[in-house]
Amino acid sequence: MNDISSTLGESDSQSSEVLGEVIDLTQVGPELVIPEGIKDTYIQIIYNQALVYIRETLDHIVLLILVYTLLCLVLYKLLFHPFGRWLKVVRKSRLPANCNRALLVTAHPDDESMFFAPTILELRRRNCRVFLICLSEGNFNHQGSVRRQELWDACESLGIRPEDITLLNSTHLQDDPALEWKTVTIANQILKHLEALDANLLITFDKVGVSGHPNHCAIYHATASLCLAGLIPNKCKVLTLESVNLCRKYISILDLPITLLLSTNWAVLSWQSRLAVQNAMRLHRSQMVWFRKLYIRFSRYMVINSLREINQSDVEFEILDS
Repeated sequence: MNDISSTLGESDSQSSEVLGEVIDLTQVGPELVIPEGIKDTYIQIIYNQALVYIRETLDHIVLLILVYTLLCLVLYKLLFHPFGRWLKVVRKSRLPANCNRALLVTAHPDDESMFFAPTILELRRRNCRVFLICLSEGNFNHQGSVRRQELWDACESLGIRPEDITLLNSTHLQDDPALEWKTVTIANQILKHLEALDANLLITFDKVGVSGHPNHCAIYHATASLCLAGLIPNKCKVLTLESVNLCRKYISILDLPITLLLSTNWAVLSWQSRLAVQNAMRLHRSQMVWFRKLYIRFSRYMVINSLREINQSDVEFEILDS
């Protein structure tokens, strides 16, 4: 019993000493200084923990990218495989049916190959006759005559007849980002050709113009004004090529799932047809600077087009929303 009492007494005295130290520490307050060694240890622990989190996050990101890439490749393969077509899981194209005469309106020679080629090839596959109006001859760098011949060569490779190409050379519609193209001038040209050609499908840029070029955007505003005024023939549908963000723009077929989920109209080319589009773009030799060579390899517009149908109510809503 005496031993137990003495042990308890020692424990109480030790506790009192520790408590006294704690009290002393609390009394120090703001003047308490953490030793430099302990501070370095804390920083090292935090640093090591951060490295662990970063490694785990990167592992998850890499795994996610691999899974997504595999999904894209399988989906792309299904589009053109007989088994996929039999199951009708996905469709390689969804464009307005019963279209036999389509009018494509572009701003410059090379727009048809750089942006619209998947749609052109899909329409030609359906035996739809494609007419092209190019509103300028691309004379910004004084190469108008050269680019004119390049346009004819590229269109021929895409299946557009020479007699179905109209290249304008108007003083009001010169290839120049700084020059404002008048909406009325463009609208008159579009309406005149729509009526003359009896087209039942009109295709052009959306309000962003894919690359943001002012000449591209001007065509959309002219088309929208025709829709708003109710001047587009009732039997003619209007499709605008959807602009996408920079990331989606340069991931080629990896954009396929996003396109199929978000778009109402699209055209997707096989890998072999993609090569035909690249060859058509290369026929615009005067434009083959280094960044366009990269564009040809990585851009989704070489293999995928997604389009949105617009009408009078869509334009009215867009005006109210802006």
